[in-house]
Amino acid sequence: MSSAQHEHESAIKTPKQLIAAVVAGFMVPIVCIVLLVQYVTNGQKTGAGSDSQTPEMIAARIKPVSDDGFTFRDAAGPKQLLSGEEVYKTTCAACHSAGVAGAPKVGDAASWQARIAAGYDTLVSHAINGLRAMPAKGGNPDLDDVEIQRTVVYMANQSGAKFKEPEVKAPAAAEGAAPAADAPAK
Repeated sequence: MSSAQHEHESAIKTPKQLIAAVVAGFMVPIVCIVLLVQYVTNGQKTGAGSDSQTPEMIAARIKPVSDDGFTFRDAAGPKQLLSGEEVYKTTCAACHSAGVAGAPKVGDAASWQARIAAGYDTLVSHAINGLRAMPAKGGNPDLDDVEIQRTVVYMANQSGAKFKEPEVKAPAAAEGAAPAADAPAK
């Protein structure tokens, strides 16, 4: 055999070096684990004993995704009709503020002149049933016809028309209760 085959040497030459290597092999992972645990647990606590469940902290966490103008409505209760401006801001402004797909911009009297000349009823019919790129009710089928009428009046009046706000019929239950309240006591 050649002498080159027997020249294999290890970095560990003494028992003291062997003990140091074994201890380091166990200690390095343990120290790494302890440091990771410290890193993970040193953040802001969000459990018991912290202020994470206070109304202020909850409001701060949901603020980026909440809408300050949002109003909860009772789905089982009577429908609360929105004003023309509210419907415009939530449904119509996406197209009518920028003129998307040929939509007339609100406030641009020149683009509304021919439409206003066609009349209130024609504008309302187009808004309710849709016209060209505009879907029926602006794409919001939950809107009531009165809300659409209010929105047409709002948008047209912002653009030079002088339309009158539509009257809203009172619910049947309220109509029946009104005369009884006005009746003289006997």
